[in-house]
Amino acid sequence: MGTPGLEVADIFRAHGPAWRQAQHAHLSLGQRKVMSAIEQCRTAALGGHVLRCDACEQVEIAYNSCRNRHCPKCQATAARRWLEARQADLLPVAYYHVVFTLPAPISAFAYANKAVMYGLLFDIAAETLHTIAADPRHLGARLAPPWCCTPGARR
Repeated sequence: MGTPGLEVADIFRAHGPAWRQAQHAHLSLGQRKVMSAIEQCRTAALGGHVLRCDACEQVEIAYNSCRNRHCPKCQATAARRWLEARQADLLPVAYYHVVFTLPAPISAFAYANKAVMYGLLFDIAAETLHTIAADPRHLGARLAPPWCCTPGARR
């Protein structure tokens, strides 16, 4: 078995305290608790138990996990099962991941007005995708609306 790679917990332990200090005004108590749980996961801080092989008498310490739903170590198996189930739902067609980024001067306003800004962002992104897809130089097609036939309508 090879050397384990860098983990999120390693990064949190090395840089988490300084980052939390720099971002203290932007982090919720819940976010701080998640970071702390991930930092402590499978370390002596959460306790553990001793495993002993009856055949060779080899002793190994197994530290307890944090069981936090955001922890990549604790949720890796569940995440893999979820992803496999979602992949079974996919249609056998090509998918594209499109990212729309807000300009930096707008980000502070968006942070304080999430519902309004994300609603506008999704409406404008949908309109942009429909326009580009309809252009014969690109796709020359009409995109299926995500949940309704009226552009801009939300559930």
